[in-house]
Amino acid sequence: MAGHSHSSNIKFRKDRVDGKRAKVFSKLSRMITVAVRQGGASADGNPKLRLAVDKARVVSMSKDAIERAIKKGAGEGEQGNYEEMLYEGYGPGGVAVIVEALTDNHNRTAGEVRATFTKNGGNLATTGAVSFMFNHVGVVEYDAKVASADAMLDAAIEAGAEDVTSNEDGHQIFTTAETLRDVAKALEAKFGEPRKAALLWKPQNTVAVDDETGEKLLKLIESLDESDDVQNVYANFEVSDALMQKMSA
Repeated sequence: MAGHSHSSNIKFRKDRVDGKRAKVFSKLSRMITVAVRQGGASADGNPKLRLAVDKARVVSMSKDAIERAIKKGAGEGEQGNYEEMLYEGYGPGGVAVIVEALTDNHNRTAGEVRATFTKNGGNLATTGAVSFMFNHVGVVEYDAKVASADAMLDAAIEAGAEDVTSNEDGHQIFTTAETLRDVAKALEAKFGEPRKAALLWKPQNTVAVDDETGEKLLKLIESLDESDDVQNVYANFEVSDALMQKMSA
């Protein structure tokens, strides 16, 4: 659970898959548009745009949709003045939560995020209240079948990665925020396209919570993630396998 957005940890019921996919594409489109406005429409000279496009490709977002988002960011079509926002708060049990958002109305989004925390037994905190408990890092992920743990570790070290974790779910290669793109490119040349390459907030430590608290936390994260403005949600807790299976049913 720790260090990942809710969408990477909970399998949604079948009847929600299409809606979730559309929401993911909408959020990625907004991310691409903002990246273009901040750094230009050339992926070669805009690392943030390269990462956003890479992320869109991993989830099979169409080339046309990516190009439309780039054109929108370059000034073609409907405009929107999006701003990157970071919200920090506490969930049930005092668990630290970080929310990344892209919004064209700060007051609206802040109000929605605050209300969601309150409704789900948490509270929004001030800037810096919990972010010091996380590291802003890059991560590159591969399926376990791509390479052995030793082979991935050797390749990651050679590419300049900071840390590697490997298990039956796959390989996670951690980098600094600045070296993510270079490490990802080096690993892609050796193992092919990763299933994920992104920046995230990785908790320095995690806390185990009981199932009752864990269920409340997962519902809080799911509610936050339902917002069109929210891009990612991170928290520093761990839940039991039994609860994960229950929530995935």
